[in-house]
Amino acid sequence: ESEVIAVINQLVARARACATPIIWVQHSDEELLLNSPGWEIVSELQPRDGEPRIYKTFRSAFYETELESELERLNIKHLLVCGAQTNNCVRHTSHTALDRGYDVTLVQDAHTTTGYEWSDHVIDAKNVVDEQNDNFSGLDLPHARARVIASTDIKFD
Repeated sequence: ESEVIAVINQLVARARACATPIIWVQHSDEELLLNSPGWEIVSELQPRDGEPRIYKTFRSAFYETELESELERLNIKHLLVCGAQTNNCVRHTSHTALDRGYDVTLVQDAHTTTGYEWSDHVIDAKNVVDEQNDNFSGLDLPHARARVIASTDIKFD
C-alpha cells in the first residue's frame, strides 16, 4: 500500500507541474463513517486548496455526486484513475466513466485493495488488482477508450 501511495504522490506532483486538474474522491458508508479518522485521505497525500473533492456513498463516484459537473466545468474528457479499493470504487467509477463517454486510463500500479473472504474461498488483494488490470485493458466502447498504463508511461500535457 505504501508503494501505491508513493506512485500516486508522484503522479499528483507531475499533474500539478503541468496544471492538470486533480479531483479527490472520498467514500463513506456504514463501515467508513464520514469525517472519521479512517475516512480521511491518508496523510501522505495532501489535496491543495482549489482541488475539488467529491464525497460519495456508492461505489461509483458518479452516482449522486457532483463529479460529472466538475468534469464538465473543467472540460475533462479523459480520466486517469487511481486509488482504493480496486474491486469497488476504482472498478465501478472506471466502468461508469466509460459508459458515460469518458476515455479512461487506469494507472496499472496506482490502485490497491485488501484481500477478502467470500463464501469458502479467500481472494488475495494482488489477484484483485491483477484481474482489474487484465479485465480493463482494451475494454473499449464505441464512444470511449479504456487503457491500463504504468505510472512511468503516463504523459501529462
